[in-house]
Amino acid sequence: MYSWGPEDTKTWKKPNGYKYDSAKAPYLKDLKEEADEKGERSYLSKSSPDLKLVNPKDKKLYSESANPLLVVVDGTGSMQTWPKEIHDRIPLFYQTLATYRPDLEVSLSVIGDAKADKWPLQVSDFGKGPKLDDYINALYPEGGGGPGIRESYELWAHFADNKITTPNAKTPIMLIMGDEKFYDKIDHKQVKNFIGDGLQEDLESMIVWKSLSEKFDIYLLRKSYAGKDEEIIPQWAEAIGQQKIIPVYDPLRVVDVGMGIIARTWGYFTDFEKNLEARQDETGIKSVMESLRAAPGIGDMKSVIKNSKLSKKSKSLLGEE
Repeated sequence: MYSWGPEDTKTWKKPNGYKYDSAKAPYLKDLKEEADEKGERSYLSKSSPDLKLVNPKDKKLYSESANPLLVVVDGTGSMQTWPKEIHDRIPLFYQTLATYRPDLEVSLSVIGDAKADKWPLQVSDFGKGPKLDDYINALYPEGGGGPGIRESYELWAHFADNKITTPNAKTPIMLIMGDEKFYDKIDHKQVKNFIGDGLQEDLESMIVWKSLSEKFDIYLLRKSYAGKDEEIIPQWAEAIGQQKIIPVYDPLRVVDVGMGIIARTWGYFTDFEKNLEARQDETGIKSVMESLRAAPGIGDMKSVIKNSKLSKKSKSLLGEE
């Protein structure tokens, strides 16, 4: 289990290969002390979500941060171990990105299938540091889902388009981690049941995604779905743009890919690359960099290499040296 604070670097491939800025040491120490007081995360021992913290019905999200971030995970059966691996790495994810932008706030969500699952939409408030442990503990990836290759991503899109306010953020970032299609229409009965809004009729999902894309910088970190990718990818490409669909090949690396995208967006890709090399072996580094080829601003890796001083190892693994 990943932990809070600077001591987590002891488990890295090269523990001395990367050092957090010394000015951040007291901050990281505070994170560890706060986390220790809370105790270990317990998301593996639940049989239901804690709806006091993640019930989306009549909920509104608000963040005054200039850098709010939404992490949305498909919690259905086809995702296998991915939700667990993502949530386990939230301390690494948060404290690495918070060293770049200290006002970072994160909201965590799990989605399922509103036609089949009991809790197809779970949404936490925005939080910082070990407070995120409370939300991880509250979320419950059911591991269900319905037949076919669709889940209720569109229900999340409706919630996000109508219920999230971030007045100080220029373009808040949204990372969706999933593998399937969304339903073509947003069912007004599902919206009433799970979100609380009184719609008179169904909505076109694609219209809502287009609206959401004007408010958020959306990325789909996508797990492949065997034999169905050619059907799934075009729908997402129409919704958020082909360049925003980032293939991820390893559940252990999905959080690294997300960090890389954000670090590049914020102008810290060189530091992220040093961090990655200290934590991962060659196989892990190569997997992450192959995914990041598809990301805007990183897809032209020759340009990135030229301007961001990637190490010789990463250049070699990418075949760009």
